[in-house]
Amino acid sequence: MAEALVLIPGLACTSRLFEPQIEALSEGRTVLVADHRRDDSIPAIAARLLHEAPERFALAGLSMGGYVAMEVMRQAPERVARLALLDTNARPDSVEASQDRERLIALAQAGRLEDIHSRLWPRLVHPDNQSNQALQDISVSMLRETGTEAYIRQQRAIMARADSRPGLSGIEIPTLVLVGEGDAITPPDIAREMAEMIEWSSLVVVPGAGHLSSLEQPERVIQALTLWLNEN
Repeated sequence: MAEALVLIPGLACTSRLFEPQIEALSEGRTVLVADHRRDDSIPAIAARLLHEAPERFALAGLSMGGYVAMEVMRQAPERVARLALLDTNARPDSVEASQDRERLIALAQAGRLEDIHSRLWPRLVHPDNQSNQALQDISVSMLRETGTEAYIRQQRAIMARADSRPGLSGIEIPTLVLVGEGDAITPPDIAREMAEMIEWSSLVVVPGAGHLSSLEQPERVIQALTLWLNEN
């Protein structure tokens, strides 16, 4: 059997974020989804992942999942056979981003999860997908499943995340850096910055996708992950 694959969802996302990829990649391979809802820091989430994961595995994270993946590379790089960073950012949170997160936390504390979705949706997907009701339904259901307390923990963890850029040059395993060409949250320039810092990386820009590339263009993401998993 091929090496196990561990997937890490993004903020307010569940395994549904990777549902098409899990179905396509599970044949002959164990695919696990990390728990990123119970801890209030990126290092703690990474430590839980390492405790629950196989001894050696391929690792892929989208958005917040990418922050956790880069922390795993700090804590136990010898356990990761290959790395995929999807629609994510190696930089720490900016002051402006943290201020936005505080406003979203206040909405969550007031029980206004629907308002959180309404504010985020225009930036989550490609402009061509703004009116895609099926995608909206998935996004809302993942936010509801995450729940208020876990959502706040995740936002606090993201706000306190480390600057991962200094460690990127030390990554010496096959690495996929993937981004939706219309990603308004972690745009292609951010992905290119990461790819340029990782010697063994390949950059894939997905047409017709925004920040939720794995749901917006599932087949293109499956193709990129398949090539990455088969890379020597």
